[in-house]
Amino acid sequence: MSVRPATPEDIPELVRLRVILADRMAQDGSYPIGERWQEDYADSLEERLGSDDTAVYVVDAPAGGLAACGIGLIFDRFPGPTLPDGRCGYIQGMATDPAHRRRGHGRAIMSALLDWYRDGEVQRVDLHATSDAEPLYRELGFVDDGYPSLTWRHPS
Repeated sequence: MSVRPATPEDIPELVRLRVILADRMAQDGSYPIGERWQEDYADSLEERLGSDDTAVYVVDAPAGGLAACGIGLIFDRFPGPTLPDGRCGYIQGMATDPAHRRRGHGRAIMSALLDWYRDGEVQRVDLHATSDAEPLYRELGFVDDGYPSLTWRHPS
């Protein structure tokens, strides 16, 4: 198994894997799934692939397509006592095709993403986990930070 950066040719498969993840997240919580988001997601991937603040890693499936993917983003926030340069990371879109689970793909992608953050000297990385993936993230050093994670959604 080899982890590689995603290319524009991978976008249809990245969208397919994100649909799988969205369905799984809906099982764990009350995540509303909007319409037409796949097209916007594909456009955003095309725009951001290769940018300095985005890393998209994939594992190819043996028979073609992608087995797994993960996205790392870097955001600039205001500096503060726990984030001196204001830069923080967020991991999004970690997904493995059900036919390829339990083979280490997610771990390999997470390792590549964490190396990318270390190389960029990003001091804090957050993520939201499904109940399936939470044990892996905790094993890799992700912890509760003592503050509740709260979300506001527009009521429309």
